[in-house]
Amino acid sequence: MAGKIVFIGGGNMGRALLGGLIADGTSAARLAAAEPDTARRHALAEEFGVLTATHGAELVADANVLVLAVKPQVLKSTARSLAGHFGAARPLIVSIVAGVTEADIDAWLGGGFPVVRCMPNTPALVRQGISALHANPHVSAAQREQADHILRSVGAVLWVQDEAQLDAVTALSGSGPAYFFAVMEVMEQAGVALGLSTDIARRLTLQTALGSAVLATQSGDAPATLRAQVTSPGGTTQAALEVLQAGGLASLFNEAISAANRRAGELARQAQG
Repeated sequence: MAGKIVFIGGGNMGRALLGGLIADGTSAARLAAAEPDTARRHALAEEFGVLTATHGAELVADANVLVLAVKPQVLKSTARSLAGHFGAARPLIVSIVAGVTEADIDAWLGGGFPVVRCMPNTPALVRQGISALHANPHVSAAQREQADHILRSVGAVLWVQDEAQLDAVTALSGSGPAYFFAVMEVMEQAGVALGLSTDIARRLTLQTALGSAVLATQSGDAPATLRAQVTSPGGTTQAALEVLQAGGLASLFNEAISAANRRAGELARQAQG
């Protein structure tokens, strides 16, 4: 994958992708990052040895790939500040900015750009994330592979056929880590209420969550099958699950994820303003 990859934004996700690419063998000489925050910019240069700048316009002229990793509310002004600073060829635009459409990104940059929009999640920080990607019609097969390679450096990758599906992805996996953290939180609290120390309750909870995820990933069985396998009739697990089911666990999650999906659409509309 030749050419320079320029990051616009050096926050947690941009930093994770830089680290993932370098760990995968990409030379630091092919990477650059624009970050207005002085401390953050210096940290990127020191940790990764990449070229940095305060403003993206200083870096984009020779970019082969441009990774947009800024907050949604500043993307419009950031993109417009880059327009007119590109070289003769249009770089591939890889956006990890939640809720902002490919059409808006393309228009703000000046039009005619190949744009891949991505929805990663925070386990990317430990290279265990999953990202859903969608490409606009200007993206070539080779550019799809470039985008795939960048996001694959921090976890699994899948492609969706319809850009609108990225709102559902945001609701399910983008926000999803918080749902699991909330479950871990209340399980830990329940363990403490039963007399365990906080340390023991936390270790039991976290390792159970990790082991369950690994088992579900490696077994190939559906979660419903795995749940049934660990639920003995009349046993402790069945007693617990009956309480969760009576409390409306499934409907609560349906409502929660639907609310996140609606909010993703609202944020996209706000970003257009």
